[in-house]
Amino acid sequence: MQAGLLAAPFVIYGLFLMVYGVNPLDLYISMLKSTFGDLYGFGEVLLKATPFVLTGLAAALPAKAGLVNVGGEGQLAIGALFSTWFGVFYLQSFPAWIGIPVMLLAGALGGAAWAALTALLKVKGRLNETITSVLLNYVATFTVGFFVHGMLKDPESFNWPFSPEISPWLRLPIVNGTRLNFGFVIAFVLALAVWYILAKTRLGFRIRVLGNNRFAAERAGFNLNKMYFWVLIAGGVLAGIAGMIEITGTEGRLRPSTGVNYGYLGFLAAMMAWNHPLRLVLTSFLLGMITVAGNTLEISSGLPSSSVHILMALVLFFILGSRRRAAR
Repeated sequence: MQAGLLAAPFVIYGLFLMVYGVNPLDLYISMLKSTFGDLYGFGEVLLKATPFVLTGLAAALPAKAGLVNVGGEGQLAIGALFSTWFGVFYLQSFPAWIGIPVMLLAGALGGAAWAALTALLKVKGRLNETITSVLLNYVATFTVGFFVHGMLKDPESFNWPFSPEISPWLRLPIVNGTRLNFGFVIAFVLALAVWYILAKTRLGFRIRVLGNNRFAAERAGFNLNKMYFWVLIAGGVLAGIAGMIEITGTEGRLRPSTGVNYGYLGFLAAMMAWNHPLRLVLTSFLLGMITVAGNTLEISSGLPSSSVHILMALVLFFILGSRRRAAR
C-alpha cells in the first residue's frame, strides 16, 4: 500500500509528461542516472539536501512548540550575510581552524538575529509568526541586495552585484570528484541533536507539551512567551548555519541569489516529514534528488526545469494524504 502511494505521484506526473510528448519511462531513467549514476551526481543530491535539512529543522523545531516558522529563507540569507561579512573583512588572514568556526558562529548569530524579529513580534506584539516570518523573508532579500550592491560589493566584479571571494582556506573540505562539502555532515549531526533534544530530554518534553496543548502547558507553570521566543531563536540559528554552509561550502561569495527558495523547500521537507527531525533527512534527500533531476528534465524533455515543482507538489500531497489516512 505504501509503495503504491509513493509510486502514484510519479504515475500522475508521467501522464503530464505524455501530454507534452515526453516518454516518462525514458525520462525517469535519465533522472536516476543523473542522480545515482556516478559519485558526482550523488554528491549533488546531498549538496542540495543539506540546506533543506537545516531550513527544515528551522521549521520543524518551532512546529513542535505549536509555531509555524516560514522564515528559514530570510534567516538563511542573513546568516550568509553575516558569515560573508566576517569572512571578507575580519578573517582573511586567519587559519581555517579559527576562521571556519567563527564564520559558523557568525552565520548562527545572523539567523538568530533575524528570527529574533519574528520572536519579538510574537511575544511582545502578539502578531502571527507565520505572517511576520514570511514578510521578513522579503526584507532579508532586499537587505542582502543592499549590501552586495554597496559595502560588500567586489570592486573587481565588473559591476556585478556580489561580494569578494572568501579566502580558500576558509572553505569547507570537499569530497574528491564532487562539489559535496563537509556541510552535509554538520546538517546530519544537527538533525540528530534536535531529535535527541526533542525525544530524550526534559526540555524536549516541555516543548512537545506546549505544542500539543498550550493550555495544559500554561496550567503546568510553563512560561509560554519565553519558550516561544527561544524556540524561534533556535530555529533561526539552524537556518543561519545553512547560510554559512552555502558561503563556505558551495559559493565562496555572497550573491543576491544565494540560497533562494531553499528556505521554502526546507519548510516543504519538514511538512513531508511531519516535523520529525530524522524523517526530515529522508524527505530532504528526496527533494534534493528531484531538484538535481530537474536539470535532466530540461535537457531531455525540453520542459523548463521549474516544471519539476509539479512532481514535488504531487509527492507532498500523497505523503500528507497517506499520513492523514493512517491517523484515522
